[in-house]
Amino acid sequence: MSDSADDGTEDEADRLTYADSGVDIEASEDATAALLEAFGSDLRTEYAGLLDVGDRYLALATDGVGTKLLVAEAIEDFSTIGIDCIAMNANDLVAAGVEPVGFVDYLAIDEPDEALTNQIGEGLAVGLEQADLTMLGGETAVMPEVVSGFDLAGTCVGLAGKDEIFPGEAEVGDALVGFPSNGIHSNGLTLAREAVTREHEYDDPFPHDEARTIGEELLRPTRIYADLLEPMRDHGVRAAAHVTGGGWTNLLRMGERRYVVDDPLPAQPIFAFVQAEGNVTDEEMHRTFNVGTGFVVALPEDRAADLAAETDGQVIGRVEDGNSVEIRGLSLS
Repeated sequence: MSDSADDGTEDEADRLTYADSGVDIEASEDATAALLEAFGSDLRTEYAGLLDVGDRYLALATDGVGTKLLVAEAIEDFSTIGIDCIAMNANDLVAAGVEPVGFVDYLAIDEPDEALTNQIGEGLAVGLEQADLTMLGGETAVMPEVVSGFDLAGTCVGLAGKDEIFPGEAEVGDALVGFPSNGIHSNGLTLAREAVTREHEYDDPFPHDEARTIGEELLRPTRIYADLLEPMRDHGVRAAAHVTGGGWTNLLRMGERRYVVDDPLPAQPIFAFVQAEGNVTDEEMHRTFNVGTGFVVALPEDRAADLAAETDGQVIGRVEDGNSVEIRGLSLS
């Protein structure tokens, strides 16, 4: 990333943060912790709840598309957000070492709109195929006094043998393998939207690819990583991180270690554009966005190169003693 937002010469009053845009990650995490404390959980991973059903686990994950929906609404293109809904759920199961098998969606809308629901359905169909999932059902709720516009969320169910779940803890000496994202995915859109609309409209040409608009670039659907599950198991992955809300601090969900990322994957141009338009610091970018890498795993060093060679992954770093993420001159904790 560019260092221009950190050199002290820019007007700090114009500098955007995720919290200033309306999303405070720490407050959100505290609220989630309070919810979990209220009812507890018998067994859970960092990414999915697990239910013991005998010789294997039944796993559940639930998530939505977030304010990416507002970009879709602004440019009236709802054809890809169904992919995002599938991806945000299926990828969480994959991060736990669970095979996604079934999905249900929930669409809340203020008034019936056949064109809208048809496009959402098209995206869901593509996501289901990419993740090799079966749609088990869903709900469309018309609630004009509760919802303004619409919201889309879903729940994914998965299965895993008891010896197939990732241990969930990286070990000192492990290597880190990263897998590219498709762009911003479905996190940090509140900050990205505010940044890019300071001086532009969504239908303006994207400066790095004028065949696409800014809105189209923001809507690139979240990559689905379900195809990585088998090679990850084959090569002894110990822990995985789906790089979503919280950006690169998600690596800390693999255990209290120092994650040294000294050869990161390149960031797509959309990140430099958002950073420049919003005068966003490098640290804020890495705490908010995936910055080019949507999924990271920790595994024994002697198996990392083979995993990278078998997939589109890249060895990006290593695991040491400590409790931080070290990347591009930043230390995140």
